[in-house]
Amino acid sequence: MRDKSVSSRDAILEAAFDVFSQNPGASLSDVASAAGVGRATLHRHFAGRDELMVALTLAASQELDVAVEVAVSACETYTDGLRVALRAMLPLAARHMFLATETAQNDPRVAAAYAKQRRALADDIEAARGEGAFAPDIPTAWIVEAYETLIYAGWAMVVAGEATPNQAADLAWRTLTRGMTP
Repeated sequence: MRDKSVSSRDAILEAAFDVFSQNPGASLSDVASAAGVGRATLHRHFAGRDELMVALTLAASQELDVAVEVAVSACETYTDGLRVALRAMLPLAARHMFLATETAQNDPRVAAAYAKQRRALADDIEAARGEGAFAPDIPTAWIVEAYETLIYAGWAMVVAGEATPNQAADLAWRTLTRGMTP
């Protein structure tokens, strides 16, 4: 039975994360059932799958931001902050990985949130470059793409059970900062 202190909307979002992380092709009926609400209630909050995916993407973005902010609060350098941020994001793999194949990025709210995250990442990379973490001849945009791609690779490894979140974070950081040389 659903906890009555949790709003229907929040219950639907939580159920959607659970259901879609197990089966990205699940139906909205599956989500409503897992949330303990009827389809009519689900549709009162979300007109359809696209709207639900946008809400999930925005919630995931906020969760990532909060996890990173908390994790890096004690970091003394931008370089350490980038490394620690990986450790904060990779445990969210099972919860967020299904969103990588969704088209919610076409929504202006999602695009704005993503652009804000990318700008912050680029700023942090520039600051870490000033600390000597990255070669001056490697474009910031390249490092941003590499960082984000390594997060995705880490999530894939975690979801596949081939690495723990911490192992994936360590591999991502090593690859980013030293490549794959011995």
